[in-house]
Amino acid sequence: MAKASTNITEHFLTITDMRADNSAHKLISIIMIAICGVIAGADSWVEIEHFGHDRIDWLKGFLELPNGIPSHNTFGRVFALINPKEFQSSFALWIRSVITLTGGKVIAIDGKTNRRTFGKNTKPLHLVSAFATANGVALGQVATDQKSNEITAIPELLKLLDIKGCLITTDAMGCQADIASDIVSKGGDYLLAVKGNQGNLYKDIKTLFADKTIPRDINVTEDKGHGRIDKRTCEVITGPLLYDHIRHNNNWVGLHTIAKVTAERTVTNTGETHQATESRYYICSDEEPTAKRLQQAVREHWGVENNLHWVIDMAFREDESRIRTGNAPANMAVLRHIALNIIRGDKNRKVGIKISRHKAGWSTDYLEKLLGVAVA
Repeated sequence: MAKASTNITEHFLTITDMRADNSAHKLISIIMIAICGVIAGADSWVEIEHFGHDRIDWLKGFLELPNGIPSHNTFGRVFALINPKEFQSSFALWIRSVITLTGGKVIAIDGKTNRRTFGKNTKPLHLVSAFATANGVALGQVATDQKSNEITAIPELLKLLDIKGCLITTDAMGCQADIASDIVSKGGDYLLAVKGNQGNLYKDIKTLFADKTIPRDINVTEDKGHGRIDKRTCEVITGPLLYDHIRHNNNWVGLHTIAKVTAERTVTNTGETHQATESRYYICSDEEPTAKRLQQAVREHWGVENNLHWVIDMAFREDESRIRTGNAPANMAVLRHIALNIIRGDKNRKVGIKISRHKAGWSTDYLEKLLGVAVA
């Protein structure tokens, strides 16, 4: 029998099988064929079925397939039944077993809507993901409830993660006192964007930064290219002074730092000069921050758009997916994240994710390399 060096299979063995006991195909076999198929370029249940038929001899090297390859209807029905919380939890446990996060690294939490997953009486799937910016891997994901939003999903996501020593970043939706408390209780630090949804906090932070007599650490970066100059200035105020100026500061566990990032963009490639300026505000629990570190953390957070969401759309065509039945959209999203992480685990890869998926479909040797599988 083949053995996966990453032990990915064992992390999905505990998922509850909602089918009858006399099912023709083992659940773990269905899951592993789907994982392999998505890595190898399959984006639908029909494509996964065809992948299985084309690679059946190879798959039999490490899976029990007494009744051959399941039909696409079986794949769709099974993944519509699998509890997405169980699947997401198994994914997170697998990642924790193979990824070591260095203390102080940024974990960006951000949401994405899968536009075409709506049904007659359901909204499109909205998934909140945690992304390790230094490692370039998704650490976990939770689908928001149809009648709620990211505020309730983020605490559920945090339960799946080991964030000790890491800096957790979110946009303004995640700037909630309970979320800040959860992060600190798990041994992490937070850097939360603050907007008008936190009225008094937002006003008090703006007032503090407007007072130029208050000492602060400042870091300035400048990028030039393509007729554009981007200048970013990060200002950081720390210490007990904050508590005298921020109302209800005791609501924010661990609050020690506030930051302001001002982005100035000058565009000259049109023959005319255009300028735009925008300031964003943040609260942070780090007791020894520098403006340079928080400036980098803010940039890393917004990198999740290019390094996770954009890649999932371009390389996996997620926004074109019409998988809509039951739990299938959320579970297919997990399959995509599994595939993305496995491909990014190839440290010798010199091509993009999409081409790597093609290579895995063309070459069983390359697919084995990605999976860490030695087929007997």
